Formats: sequence, C-alpha cells, structure tokens
Amino acid sequence: MAVAALGTTVALAAPAGFAQAAPTDTAPVAARSAGATQTTTSAKAAAAPAAWAAGTRAYLVITAPGGTSAVSGAVANSGGSVFATYDAIGVIVAHSTSSSFATSMRAVGGVQQVGATRTSDVPADAYNPALPANPAQSTTTLTESNRWDMTQIKAEQAWAVTTGSATVKVGVLDTGVDDQHQDIAPNFNAADSASCAYGKVDTRAGAWRDVGTHGTHVAGTIAAAKNGKGVIGVAPGVKISSVRIAEPTSSLFFAENTICGFVWAGDHGFKVTNNSYYTDPWQFNCPDNVDQAAIIEGVRRAQVYAEGKGSLQVAAAGNSNYDLANKTTDSESPNDSTPVTRTITNACIDIPTELPGVVTVAAQGNGGTKASYSNFGNGVIDIAAPGGDGASGVYSTLPGGKYGNMNGTSMASPHVAGVAALIASVNPTFTPAQIRDQLGVQATDRACPSDTRCKGTTTKNGFFGEGAVDALKAVGGSTPPPGAYFENLADVTIADNATVESSITVGGVTGNAPATLKVGVDIKHTYIGDLKVDLVAPDGTVYTVHNRTGSGTDNIVQTFTVNASSEVANGVWKLRVNDNASQDTGKIDAWNLTF
Repeated sequence: MAVAALGTTVALAAPAGFAQAAPTDTAPVAARSAGATQTTTSAKAAAAPAAWAAGTRAYLVITAPGGTSAVSGAVANSGGSVFATYDAIGVIVAHSTSSSFATSMRAVGGVQQVGATRTSDVPADAYNPALPANPAQSTTTLTESNRWDMTQIKAEQAWAVTTGSATVKVGVLDTGVDDQHQDIAPNFNAADSASCAYGKVDTRAGAWRDVGTHGTHVAGTIAAAKNGKGVIGVAPGVKISSVRIAEPTSSLFFAENTICGFVWAGDHGFKVTNNSYYTDPWQFNCPDNVDQAAIIEGVRRAQVYAEGKGSLQVAAAGNSNYDLANKTTDSESPNDSTPVTRTITNACIDIPTELPGVVTVAAQGNGGTKASYSNFGNGVIDIAAPGGDGASGVYSTLPGGKYGNMNGTSMASPHVAGVAALIASVNPTFTPAQIRDQLGVQATDRACPSDTRCKGTTTKNGFFGEGAVDALKAVGGSTPPPGAYFENLADVTIADNATVESSITVGGVTGNAPATLKVGVDIKHTYIGDLKVDLVAPDGTVYTVHNRTGSGTDNIVQTFTVNASSEVANGVWKLRVNDNASQDTGKIDAWNLTF
C-alpha cells in the first residue's frame, strides 16, 4: 500500500491480512547476535535450524501449559526443528520441510494439537531478519485542528478531563510504527517495542519499525502527541509501543506472530492492544479443520494469557461488508497462496476479533452511519467508531513525518483503543473486563437504520453493537464535564453566493459565556476560500472565526476559541456562513458550543 505525499488519501486497499475488504531459540535476536542467551516468561531458549531450506513450513505444536520441553525432542525426531517456544501457554512454533511432520507429531504423547499456520513456505528472512527502513523525516507546517472523527467521539471535551496517563502503555500490533515521526516520537516507548514477525521476538533497535504505512497511521490515531503539530491522537498523554507482527514484503500476520505479540503484551504491561488485522492466511478459521483448530487454540491461549496479565485486546471487525453472525462462504482464503471458495458456518471465526474477551469494533462514516464496507453482525459487534468512508477518511500519521487519510475498520479500532486507554488513565485499578464493560456503558446508543441486515435493538444491534464510542462519557465518571455542551447535527446546505444559518439554543448556564468559548465547526465545502464564518451571539453581536482564508482547501473541521465573556450565555446562538463566490458549494454538517 503506497502513500505518495502529504495529505494523500488511502482507501480500503490494503494487503490481505489487514482488517480489510477494506490484514529458532526464542532468545531475542539482539541477545543471540551478541552470543548471549536469554530466557523470559514469554518464551524459552531452544535449538533452531542453522539455515533456511526451501519448502520450510511453520506449525503450532500445542501441549499442556508447561509441557513443551517434554515433547521438544520429538520435533527433531519427526523431521522438524523448534523455532520458538511459549511454555507458559504450551505452544511450540516448529519448522519442517517434511510433509509428514504434522501427522507424526500428532501421535506423540503429550501433544494435544498440531496445525500448519501457512499454505506457503516460511521466508528465508525468518532466519536472518532484515531491519525495516528508518525513513528520512519531513517536517510539517500543519497545525493541529479537530478532525471530524475526533469531533464525532467528543475527544476534545474528554481532554479537558484527561489526555491520558503516561503510565498507561498501549501496544500497536501491526505493520510496525515509525517511532521517529514528529507526532509519535514524544509518546513512543522503545523499551517495550519489538518485532514478532515469524513468531519470534526480535528486540534489535528499529525491528519494530513500519514495513508499510498501516501501523504508523493506527498509532497516530491512538496517541499522536498534543504538541501543536499535525494531528492529535485520542489519548495524547499515553505511551505507545510497537510490536510488529506483519512480515515484510507480504505484510501478512500469521498465527505465530500474533501469539508472540499477545504474550509480549502480557509480559510488558500493555494495558490495551490494538489489532487492526485478521490472522492470515484464513479469513475465518474453522474448528473442524485440524490446522485451523490449532491456530484458534494457540491464539486463544495467547489472548487469555495477555488478558490475565492485565491487557485488553481491541480489534477491527473487518471490511468485507459481511454478516459475521450469519456466515455462509469464505472466498478470500488462503491468502498466502490461491484462495478458494468454501462453505463455512458460524463455528468458523475471524481471529483475533471474534475470540472471547476481545472488543470487536465496527466502522462508522462521517455523521455516524455504518461505513459501507464494515463487517457487522448481531451479537458479534461490540462497539462502533469512526473509520471513514469515501472522501471522508481518517486523517493520521504516515511514515517519514507525513500525514494522510485511510478508511477501514482498521481506523475505527484505534479510536476505541484510545478511549480504552483514557478509561484506564482515570481508573488505574480497572481490570480488562472492567474497561471492556465501561466501553459498553459509555457508548451512545444508535438504532438500526432502515436496513433489514441490521438485527437487534437500539441498545445493542449488529451494526453498532452497544453504540458509538464517546470519549467524553468514557472519562466522565464522577468528574464534571469541562463545561455545558450543546450541538446541532442537522445539515444546512450552503449554496453559491448565499448566506445560511444554523441555530443552537443554550439554556441552564448561569451568567455570561466564558472568555474561552469553544466553537466546534464541521463544514463540508470544496473551496473554503469562498467562505466567511461567524458566530452570532443571542444579542446579535458577530464574532468572525473564518474569513475567506485557506484558498482551495476542502472543509473546515476545527474548534475555534472565542472571547464571549460580554455575552449572556443563555439564548439562541447562530453559526452564519456566507458563500462569496460561484461554482463551489457545501453544507454545515454539524457544529457545537462548549461553555
């Protein structure tokens, strides 16, 4: 997925393995390259093959937790080698060129399951991984402004309560993260970052960097710094770590990589992880298939391990506009070789998003409707968040100090991960289950539209789950909100050479408006240099917030601060928009006042 320049729009196109339409011994590589040995709770040192061989395939060998050493000798006797071991969850990652390896190992005492994780060969890079590029950084002259997605989840109002605690660590399990990016570097936690590509931890400096663009975009949505540059993340005060689980070239996320990432998350104290992908090569893993059953069990155990260590997993629902509650066919798997169409049932699951305990996130477009591509399913979707749709993408960070738009449930999930991090910041003793419950409690109910595919009730349905994520309510608790908040979501068309108004009636506010009245504006227009935008107070006083600047730039999505301290707060306030030229039109999409 290539992104050419600042402000580039990237649509759903993404390597298979993203949540898309529209993804040895186990001593870390750094220790091994220095001739050292290392044993961690994540995994235990074990003999690895000396070199890669053509035809090498990867397998999960599953035993009882703590039982891997008893069967590791049988791996070699069956024509394989131990590449990584996760003894705490009873998982060995084995490699073999033998077509009989799995059958042989299934007959070994103490072995519960064995399954191939791929239908293609393990890349030679697994045995001598190349470090991802460290891109040259460009600086930005862009200043922070509220984007539609942040306005939609009331992020700015939430920041008045908390921007997040630096003690809260969020793991980005993805294609990697550009830690040098000007908006990510202030919050990046290198000490807890690594690569888990191929299913083995690599702690060399930079192993966590992006082999695409996806992970950096996700990271910015979660926690881009509030530093006056570029963009602001949902939780700009928390720390983010990169665990790269995508492999270079293919950008695929195989089961052993996800297992490694979840165990790393548990062992390194990640309060939340974001998972904007599905575990390749199967879009859905079916328990009646011996290989896929082992994949389900291995990843499930790793998720349970991470949650037991205090980590909540948040995951994208996928971008195939597919009803996850009524599965019938899968025509996209296996995506590492030749996909075939197969009949499936609801017993087949998209992992990790459909694993127990994982928060499953659907995507919304600008305005809160279901995004056209978003998967859905009553009883499967937990919550919804902005993911973008069409021209209204989610704007965030890209490698090399750049920025751009992407659409997808991959973009919705990090909004929820960021809100979960805010919840953890104001409730530091919360368990993953309590954070998960709070996400449901704070969600704003959204009823089904007139679409027969949407099943359920207003409070919980297949398009939005328990509702739309709301950062302000999520951090409210017993803390008062940052002032009375009023909004108007009704669209008002802006015609050429015309003046239009949208009104908000304010009541229940004592005294005058503040000197820092916040005016949130969301105007969709194809040439904002045509526009003059005024706030009109109840007594008719006019405060100009935008006066024909921005030239040919599209849209005004920004929060302005107005000194309205001489105005009585209660009454009818108006947003007045004057279009001063022909050809370009638009609409007032929404606006709000915070006193």
